Amino acid sequence: MTLKEKAVEFETRKFSFKTTSDRILASREVKALVLELNEVYKQEKDPEIMDLMKRLTVVKQKIEKRLKGRP
Repeated sequence: MTLKEKAVEFETRKFSFKTTSDRILASREVKALVLELNEVYKQEKDPEIMDLMKRLTVVKQKIEKRLKGRP
């Protein structure tokens, strides 16, 4: 499975994190994916990779917002 395929699979996965531990693991996983994609983007400059990173970042922000709790 390539890096892009992993990222798309994570993005399309259903997010129903029951526990805080699940949310933390998901946040770490998406962070690692974005950092790996960033390294590839630095070399290839493919706009498709940048779009994928942006979409993953939105998912990560939603997870972290849930982790921190809504006021």
